[in-house]
Amino acid sequence: MNYIIFDLESTCWKEKSGRIREIIEIGAVKVDSDRSIISEFNTFIKPVINPRLSAFCQELTSISQDDIDQAEMFPQVISDFQTWVDLEIPYVLCSWGFYDRTQLKADCSLHDVNALWVDSHISLKHQFAEMKKLKRPIGMKAALTHEEIKFSGTHHRGIDDARNITQIFLKNFEQWKY
Repeated sequence: MNYIIFDLESTCWKEKSGRIREIIEIGAVKVDSDRSIISEFNTFIKPVINPRLSAFCQELTSISQDDIDQAEMFPQVISDFQTWVDLEIPYVLCSWGFYDRTQLKADCSLHDVNALWVDSHISLKHQFAEMKKLKRPIGMKAALTHEEIKFSGTHHRGIDDARNITQIFLKNFEQWKY
């Protein structure tokens, strides 16, 4: 079994606008059943509905317009990601909450890509709250503090967030339910 700890960044705006969000970065870490980190996946994606990133989005994620302008489109990136995941080997997608799964399915739908492969998913955020007997789910940075793990990298960068979530995942490896 491979565990794909992933985090997405998407287009966003300061005001609640009702605009369609699109993935602009996928960051992921592949862990095997022996708790070994096998490899990482990180890439930007060029959005098609709102190809210009808002100033808010660029500031929040530290992803520049130039990063996005040079990126591949979703169908190519998701094909590369699926190849990296290796859908032939049993896997489970693990993210901090359900947003990432929902956004992945939405982008698959937008680009007419089959999304059945996304169904093998768990929310580490919700399981963490249960395991630690918290009143409600907490954010990734609060969970790192709870676990006495130092945050590293840049918050709201897919690969850095995936690496940090992986630290929580590995520390609690035996307790996750699939």
